[in-house]
Amino acid sequence: MKRRQSSASVAANPILIGAVTTVVLFVAVFLAYNANKGLPFVPTFTLKVEVRNAQRLVVGNEVREGGERVGQIASIDPLRLDDGRLGAQIELQLDRKFSPIPDDTRYVIRSKGTLGLKYVDQIRGQSPSAYRENSVVAAGPDATTPELDDFFSTFDAPTRENIRRNLDTYGAALAGRGVELNRTFAALPELLEDLTPVMQTLSAPSSELRGFFGELADFTRIAAPVAQDLAAGFTTGANTFEALSRNPEALDETIAESPETLDVAIRELPVQRGLFRALAQIADEATGAASELRTSAPVVSRALAVGTDVLPETTRLSDDLRGSLRALGDLGRSPLANLTLRGLLTTTGTANPTLQYLGPHVTVCNYWNLYWTLIADHLSERVPSGTLQRIQVKEVPPGQRNGLSSFGAARPADGTGALGGPGPDPAALHFQQYGRAVDEQGKADCENGQRGYLNRVAEGAPADLNIAVDARTPGNQGPTFSGKPAVPAGQTFSAEPAGRAPQVTP
Repeated sequence: MKRRQSSASVAANPILIGAVTTVVLFVAVFLAYNANKGLPFVPTFTLKVEVRNAQRLVVGNEVREGGERVGQIASIDPLRLDDGRLGAQIELQLDRKFSPIPDDTRYVIRSKGTLGLKYVDQIRGQSPSAYRENSVVAAGPDATTPELDDFFSTFDAPTRENIRRNLDTYGAALAGRGVELNRTFAALPELLEDLTPVMQTLSAPSSELRGFFGELADFTRIAAPVAQDLAAGFTTGANTFEALSRNPEALDETIAESPETLDVAIRELPVQRGLFRALAQIADEATGAASELRTSAPVVSRALAVGTDVLPETTRLSDDLRGSLRALGDLGRSPLANLTLRGLLTTTGTANPTLQYLGPHVTVCNYWNLYWTLIADHLSERVPSGTLQRIQVKEVPPGQRNGLSSFGAARPADGTGALGGPGPDPAALHFQQYGRAVDEQGKADCENGQRGYLNRVAEGAPADLNIAVDARTPGNQGPTFSGKPAVPAGQTFSAEPAGRAPQVTP
């Protein structure tokens, strides 16, 4: 009896009941407030999804799979994508009982209603491998869907004006044409019946209808700059069709023969696809040439005008060349032709190093022309057998030791004390052969005739000999008074004589 009274007294205590009620309400409010961050004591699996546009998602929005709630959004953070644009990284807290999640699972942001509420749709894949905890998933461009306001924003002022104009135009076009419309509606069932196999043929992959529209887009893009010319072509075509309508019999025959012609085209055109592909490539490469043809057309026209006068003469030239070409053919068939060509190759290879060395003497130093200026000093004398060139040998003074006319000379004719002075005389022996025309860089070094009277240029000779026998004078002597500062551009050269004949296989 006492225990029952104690229980009744606890249940009848209003303070205790109010306290319990307050705690229950507080717990309920706390759970409701934190429901957007996940219910407590529920194990979750975290994934991060990178999207280009979060599309007004907020923290706490649901993640659904097949219409069932499988998680919620824990956070949304801005993210710089690989292409440099700004996107978002969405952290998903998924109920762990729905894991593992295949790694080909896709995520799409969808609208939950017309008021802008969103959720993330999880489309589970079939891959045997699965995402790990905190894996980052890069959503594709199909992760975002069009917004309702995007649809309504298409009807801007210009679009509404164009729709109004279309309605006015179609209204005027259909007004008063009820009979024609009825006839059209009556023919539609028959048309649609025949349209079914046509549409099936067009929708078949073998028809390549998608490629056709792609090529049609390229055609319109290319034809846009010449739209005025095409319009003029249609005007001319109207004149052509008017001319065709004046002879209906010929038009009937053309139409009657068209099926057979089309059958031939159906058989032959597929064979010509390779040719058409090659022509398409040639057309792309010829675009630049075609753009230049407009500017060069006047010059080409003048050349063709001149060519019309020249071409009749080519017949006589061909007749004259016939004998020469026959002789050339006989020469080519001759057993000695190859031997002669090999010899010519050897001669050319042997002469080329020499010409490379001698060429700058003419092109830079102009020695060939300078040589002929000395013709004015040439003296000739008539003799019974013709003309005799008069030459006077200029010798050194008789008192010079070791001169050219001395017998038993023990030293070169260096002029040491030859004139009887107290010191050495200027060098008497000058024998600098093969003076070069350019240096290794092709700059003018015209040594012949520009050295002056050198006392000594004899490297390796005894120091007491005042002679000039080295082929090279130090430094560049520069060009002659009528020469050039360097080898002309594009010409090969050699500063020193070198080279050997190539070996030709017999």
